[in-house]
Amino acid sequence: MNRGEFIKGSAIIGAAITAPSVLRAASGMMDEKGRKVYQVIKAHRTMVGTLPVLRAFAGDNNDYVSPYVFFDEFGPVRIDPRQKPLRVDAHPHAGIIPTTYFLEGNGHHRDSLNYDFQIGKGDFMMFTSGRGAIHMEETGQQLYEGGGLYHGFQIWLNMPSKYKFVEPATSVFRPEKMAQISEKDFTAHVVLGELFGAQSKVETLFPVFYFHIKLNAGAKLSIPTNPRHNAFIYLVSGDLETEGRRAIEPNSVVLYERGESNVNIYSETGAELLLLGGMPHNEAVFAYGPFVMNTEAEIRKCIADYQAGRMGNPALVDAKG
Repeated sequence: MNRGEFIKGSAIIGAAITAPSVLRAASGMMDEKGRKVYQVIKAHRTMVGTLPVLRAFAGDNNDYVSPYVFFDEFGPVRIDPRQKPLRVDAHPHAGIIPTTYFLEGNGHHRDSLNYDFQIGKGDFMMFTSGRGAIHMEETGQQLYEGGGLYHGFQIWLNMPSKYKFVEPATSVFRPEKMAQISEKDFTAHVVLGELFGAQSKVETLFPVFYFHIKLNAGAKLSIPTNPRHNAFIYLVSGDLETEGRRAIEPNSVVLYERGESNVNIYSETGAELLLLGGMPHNEAVFAYGPFVMNTEAEIRKCIADYQAGRMGNPALVDAKG
């Protein structure tokens, strides 16, 4: 795939499909004051390279998801031993931090910054693209040899204007860098930020949080957040009830209004979810394919830099060995 073809075929397009909220007659929710639900949206299926994904949002709803800007759940898909890897060929990014978090299986990452590694269950990667860099992604060696489930998330963090053209960098964090919480009603993996006093050791350039939470059956949880920050939930599996007695289906995003602190949730039979958010940037967003900037002129510079090879050589990143 040449550079022009990639840019043309990769624009961030398509809002998630609106999902109607179902009101429950009998509610398990608490009466505590908390955040109001703005909207519930449903992820839709698409393909990235040869990889099937569920896309929750892509450049839309920025007032409610910033500092995040793009959200894909990849898999779950079963990989057979010796199966040809599912792959996204070498492609550029600029102005964003694509993050990857694995629930099951493992992946292989190679980039124009001379990183080439395997990441697996519980690992978290940040590809801080800044002024621009190239990477490729595919199912990993462990899955190739033994098969198994491939499941996780690629979620992009939008970089504030003052960081858009920093030097690119790649970082991988193992589970011990992230805080763990285990209580009677729930467990939580604190990927970014702080939850109930448990602090992730992963540092970020701006205020952001990323919590992987599992609720037991009959659990009610009131999660404190900064009222000035955005907050949203993605339901991975199970059943969930939110403010207003709304019943949430799996693979749905719950967008919350700002102004209150607590995100109040309940699950009758148990649920697995992500709760994410942070300080909104309140800046203009110009997105074209894998580039997310603040002005059209900056987008044009990214395209020119990529075409001129200043972000790296995609053929070398795609090369085997």
